[in-house]
Amino acid sequence: MTLLQKRPPRRKPVPDQQYDYDVLVIGAGPGGYVAAIRAAQLGLKTACAESRETLGGTCLNVGCIPSKAMLHASEYFDAATNGTMEHMGIEVTPKLNMDKLHGQRLDAVDGLTKGIEFLFKKNKVDWKKGHATFQDAHTVKVGDETVTAKEVVIATGSSVTPLGGIEVDNSKHVVVDSTGALELPKVPKEMVVIGGGVIGLELGSVWRRLGAKVTCIEFLDEILPGMDADIRKESRKIFKKQGIEFKLGTKVTGCTVKGKKATLTMEPSKGGDEETMTVDCVLVSIGRIPNTNGLGLENIGLETNERGQIEVDHEFRTAVDGVRAIGDCVPGPMLAHKAEDEGIAVAEWIAGETGIVNHNVIPNVVYTLPEIAGVGLTEEQAIEKMGGDKKAIKTSKFPMMANSRAKTNHEPDGLVKVIAEAESDRVLGIWAIASVAGTMIAEAALALEFGATSEDIAYTCHAHPTHAEALKEAAMGVQGKPIHI
Repeated sequence: MTLLQKRPPRRKPVPDQQYDYDVLVIGAGPGGYVAAIRAAQLGLKTACAESRETLGGTCLNVGCIPSKAMLHASEYFDAATNGTMEHMGIEVTPKLNMDKLHGQRLDAVDGLTKGIEFLFKKNKVDWKKGHATFQDAHTVKVGDETVTAKEVVIATGSSVTPLGGIEVDNSKHVVVDSTGALELPKVPKEMVVIGGGVIGLELGSVWRRLGAKVTCIEFLDEILPGMDADIRKESRKIFKKQGIEFKLGTKVTGCTVKGKKATLTMEPSKGGDEETMTVDCVLVSIGRIPNTNGLGLENIGLETNERGQIEVDHEFRTAVDGVRAIGDCVPGPMLAHKAEDEGIAVAEWIAGETGIVNHNVIPNVVYTLPEIAGVGLTEEQAIEKMGGDKKAIKTSKFPMMANSRAKTNHEPDGLVKVIAEAESDRVLGIWAIASVAGTMIAEAALALEFGATSEDIAYTCHAHPTHAEALKEAAMGVQGKPIHI
């Protein structure tokens, strides 16, 4: 389909009288609720099963949204206590009110989950409350009700990965997972974050800003696995400057809790002497696993892979006819926006249209301050794609301290990196560390989606003064022509 061609006229689906619904979506997280709404918009009779008391899944209830509420609030507190506001002539004496801090988090969750409930009603999506279990490929028991559907979409999301030998008990506020770390009633004096990934760094940043001494323990030799090496290294430098300590290449071997204290035992990942550390709170954040247990998949003969994921084709069809899957329970990055795009696409495929998701252009963002974001290939992946030939790619980095808006806003930390194919100049990846990197990366994703060259970005006029000009300058640098450095 070219840009000048129109989509073929939409065929109105004919309801199948053999089933209660045309589509039943299991799970009301970002992928699930979007799939349900899109299916209903396309004229399909749709229901969505959800075992939580509220819609929105992990993301809206105990993940993406409440963590951003805590991150945002803690940024204000940090600015008031670290001298940033005073430097700008705003003199205040901040006082931390934990009840109000958590109250605004809960208000955000309540408003957005109720918003999805409104959208369900508006689009005539039936909310089936209860745990869903397959009876056969077209029959699902939801609580005490049995529901049939021509197509069933599994969108059950993911859960926290447990760490062997360490028992999480969120109610005691000593050894917690990401959910428990959002609900701590007071600021711990010392906190250990096990895992240097996105979730651990975000929540560790929250409590560091609020006054905790935070140490991050990472099994690998660097934080943020999967991101560009330059970005990983620079990010750690910034976090360390902010006050987070790191123990890299370290394996946690045990944890004992006595009263309100936890004592960790650890050793080098490659072997060595054991050491201990006693702190007030331990956050276990080593990753997430798909929610595929307890669905009755054995009743329909559907097996998962070695990672517990459900394998699907490009139309999100599983090995069982009439059953599809999207989001965190299928291979690919566990990201809400990836799940949402798959939700739209799967509904369109079911309705007889063409669903489109470009899995090569999925932005990844860490919502710390500064934010860290990337899309496309890392430099290491780009070199590998070019058969190991380093000369087959060109890279350029532009520091945020040379960006007028960042410098004026007292946000000098970070950089933008552009990776392009040397021969064609086509952009292969863009990475950024900046206060608004999560917003800046949308332009980068659009550039990759359209197959832009670095020259395309460099000769696109960017408003001044904006942080986004750093991307323009980094693109100019690929050809050796940046202005402000």
